[in-house]
Amino acid sequence: MTRREFITMIGGVAAWPLVAHAQQSERMRRIGLLMSTVQTDPEESASVAAFGQTLERAGWIPGRNVTIDRWAEGREEAYAEVAAEFVRRKVDVIVTAGTDASLVVKKTTSEIPIVFAAVGDPVGTGLVASLAHPGGNVTGLSNEQADLAGYRLELLHGVIPSVRRVALLGNTGSPLVLLEMKTAEEAAPKLGLEAFRLGVTKTEDIEPAFESMKGRADALYVCADSLTSTNRVSINILAIGEKLPTMNSFRNYVEAGGLISYGPNFPDLFRRAGDFVNKILRGGKPADLPVEQPVKFDLMINATTAKVLGLTIPQKILVRASEVF
Repeated sequence: MTRREFITMIGGVAAWPLVAHAQQSERMRRIGLLMSTVQTDPEESASVAAFGQTLERAGWIPGRNVTIDRWAEGREEAYAEVAAEFVRRKVDVIVTAGTDASLVVKKTTSEIPIVFAAVGDPVGTGLVASLAHPGGNVTGLSNEQADLAGYRLELLHGVIPSVRRVALLGNTGSPLVLLEMKTAEEAAPKLGLEAFRLGVTKTEDIEPAFESMKGRADALYVCADSLTSTNRVSINILAIGEKLPTMNSFRNYVEAGGLISYGPNFPDLFRRAGDFVNKILRGGKPADLPVEQPVKFDLMINATTAKVLGLTIPQKILVRASEVF
């Protein structure tokens, strides 16, 4: 990746100009922001805005004493290149979103502080030694993606009591997805469900995976990562074509046609990630900052998809929904 290509990719945020040299006496701090979704994703835009607002309230003003190099293309294969570019630029902190991106950045540098704004299982995937004592140069916020798998199945069963067999679609090359699948498999029998894996590792695997499960599943549980996020529209088209209701982790999957999602509120996670960055820029060490858990969760329902599938969402579920599309 050339320097010109990198600058083109990060594009920047209009409100956050990239400044080559600070004119102020205070040293200009630089933050590298590595997102796992595309820049046009509405939830990403809201998350980045919440992150920036926290920094500004803490006194970090873009163009005055901080610059933010933002990369957001949703291409997993570029994570290592972008992480290496952040290291070359000697950024003061790297902020990541997504387990895969966070693991790549951790492998790239053991010196630059890393704050993950949302990862599924930071201990289970090896990002930190423990939640209370992260150790090393990494800390941040868990999104409890794997931990919530059982509850998502419970919600799915509550919406559609007739469901018995659930296919778990996910990238089996991701350590987090494997953890999520395992959690779901362990939870399923307690709900009277049978869960089985539908593993993919690349875009080309998705359509054949649907072919292989024809007649075997009553519903589809989509494990979130960059692969399924990038392909969420086509996944939902295929699922609707097979009359399969989908359970998802995050809002953008439901916006793309999925039936239901349950997961943490991303703008809130990024707002709190800004607090971590502020502490680090003021001398704090990642090893001394405990990993935090989400406190705000969203239940999203796509009423249009429900109608297409011929489903009636129970009122007790609708009243709990954060938003109905």
